[in-house]
Amino acid sequence: MSDTKTSPQPADAAEDPDVERLSTAPEENDSVPPGMGAFGWLRWFWRQLTSMRVALLLLFLLSLAAIPGSLVPQNTNAFKVAEWKNAHKGLAPIYEKLQLFDVYSSVWFSAIYILLFVSLAGCILPRTWQFVGVLRAQPPAAPRNLARMPVYAAWHTDAAPEKVNAAAHRLLRKRGFRAAADPGSVAAEKGYLREVGNLLFHFALFALLAGFAWASLFSGSGTKIVLEGQGYSNTTTQLDDFTGSAFYGVDDLDAFGFKLDGFTADYQTEGPTAGTAKEFVANVRYWDGADTGKQKNARIEVNHPLEVGGSKVFLTAHGFAPVVTVRNARNEVVYRGPTVFLPRDSNVTSPGVIKVNDYGTGPDGQKTQMAFQGFFLPTAAADFTHTGPISVFPAAADPRLVLSVYVGDLRTDSGLPQNVYELDNKAMTQLKVNDAPATAILKVGEGWELPDGYGTVTFDGYQQWANFTVSHRPGNTVALIGAVAAVLGLIGSLFVQRRRIWVRAVAAPDGRTLVEVAGLGRSESARTAEELAAIAVELQDDAPAADEPPADGPPGPDVPADDAPPADNAPAAADSPAAAVPTAPETKE
Repeated sequence: MSDTKTSPQPADAAEDPDVERLSTAPEENDSVPPGMGAFGWLRWFWRQLTSMRVALLLLFLLSLAAIPGSLVPQNTNAFKVAEWKNAHKGLAPIYEKLQLFDVYSSVWFSAIYILLFVSLAGCILPRTWQFVGVLRAQPPAAPRNLARMPVYAAWHTDAAPEKVNAAAHRLLRKRGFRAAADPGSVAAEKGYLREVGNLLFHFALFALLAGFAWASLFSGSGTKIVLEGQGYSNTTTQLDDFTGSAFYGVDDLDAFGFKLDGFTADYQTEGPTAGTAKEFVANVRYWDGADTGKQKNARIEVNHPLEVGGSKVFLTAHGFAPVVTVRNARNEVVYRGPTVFLPRDSNVTSPGVIKVNDYGTGPDGQKTQMAFQGFFLPTAAADFTHTGPISVFPAAADPRLVLSVYVGDLRTDSGLPQNVYELDNKAMTQLKVNDAPATAILKVGEGWELPDGYGTVTFDGYQQWANFTVSHRPGNTVALIGAVAAVLGLIGSLFVQRRRIWVRAVAAPDGRTLVEVAGLGRSESARTAEELAAIAVELQDDAPAADEPPADGPPGPDVPADDAPPADNAPAAADSPAAAVPTAPETKE
């Protein structure tokens, strides 16, 4: 999926394939030979599937395919899906046929995912094998005409050729090159981390996809609202909702539980950030396994979950549960306890419903049921006549309970599922006073005598609750490691340059030694010239440049006169090293 061919190289480099190609990526061949059989077509299809452009196309298609999953409610949240279907009854059947409510498990999303998986595997395996072969092989020998390399330097010295080549071999190995000495020359190569980075990126992307696949097949999650002082056991009967996967169901839940001893919420009280949460902490005692006697204390905070077994318990929300006592027309207590109200804004304005299924007989002697609909306001506004019931601060500084009352049939015995946080008032009647809906605004400890002799309701106080998400996702660690490794691999492939250096020291016709140093990079970069200049300068400790080079020396024993480079592109063999740069032999790029 990364670069598959090098940029054009000099003419002499093209004479040697090993010089031209500094990448282990397989070459792509789009041509389809005429008249090939079924096996030929399969082979061509496999090459296309494992090519860079197809892999990039599949990545792009996968990102596009994930968009509907964020725009359309998924079946993991049944209530939102039901609401969406009720609001879009015409589109719902079409969306169901297109599997838009189950995007990530749909046939078309899975097909793209699997093709990308196969494409990466087909790209990684041959490329890795080829790279192993490159690591085991010696660096390619020096080309015939080093003067035509992109970076080149040359000078004459009085040192023996064997001594110069041996010194160059030691120097290049000291600088981290893989060096091999041939008769009359030294070949060296460096920058393998570039290809390692490419392979690491491919492997990391493969691991990332594998981690997501593992998580989607073997994961599950559920939510639970727990009141202060109450406990939770990790079973489906206690979860508010549960979403499993193909290989993780209700029988695979980890055995553990915990008790919520207290919940602490701290907020900013001044400045422009007033009302912003500073701390959410749930103090719990938990046990691992079926033995509830061995309990440990723990703190669950936002982004700091509790890990028990293979599951994590996240703190995802909190709110209040007003505690009320309801008495019927006979002054009998028919309801007492906390009822969870769900917040709708950052100031925890919390609408909710209190359902009294066992109210009994009303003032008219008929059996009936009762419900209260209203708001819990932790810090009620001084006047909400025009705004409706609102809270102005999330902490319970001045709590109020706003209620209206209904009597009739709650339809809880109809067999149809109901949302406990919503009121189905189709078979209920709202009590009124002077033809206006009866409403009460209660402080803690206050009571309300219901209209028409239906009894009383008392606001006794409130409790805090915390919402926990219990998640089992075994592939998250693999996906995280893959993401980090992909970034590291990308950095290596972008910032490490693959390059080769050749040093040739041979006897010149004038009796001196001609030293040639040339470099070839995977891509054009000034770093290759800088590195070659530093090597040439350091090599002069063992092969110092001659003080008076011949004026008209030949270009070198290995360079025919007709192939000599132009004078404006490369230095003559006898040029002084100081003539090109202050600290290095003359170089060209």
